[in-house]
Amino acid sequence: MIKDEIINIKNCEQPCLIERGMRILGGKWKASILWHLKDGPVRFNELSRMLGGASKKMVDQRLKELETQGLVTREVICTRPIAVTYEITEFGRTALEILEKLKDWTEESNF
Repeated sequence: MIKDEIINIKNCEQPCLIERGMRILGGKWKASILWHLKDGPVRFNELSRMLGGASKKMVDQRLKELETQGLVTREVICTRPIAVTYEITEFGRTALEILEKLKDWTEESNF
């Protein structure tokens, strides 16, 4: 086995850094959720409306994933009836530059 084959095999054993990043930001609605949280806390129902085509179940699932990953925080503001807000964390804000570049690229490419 030549050296290049060994390197390629090792590269395939674990996801590359791009793939790992896409697993964090690439899940359906995740990037959009972060983008909508960039200006401050948003209540769950308002966020669901902002996302349009996403079901509340999907929004809830993605928010839980983002919270587990440390990208958003959840705060209960009222218990009866339950009302919560979501806010992007400082770590989550580090993804906004990437999303801004993606937005610009898409716009410039006329997609």
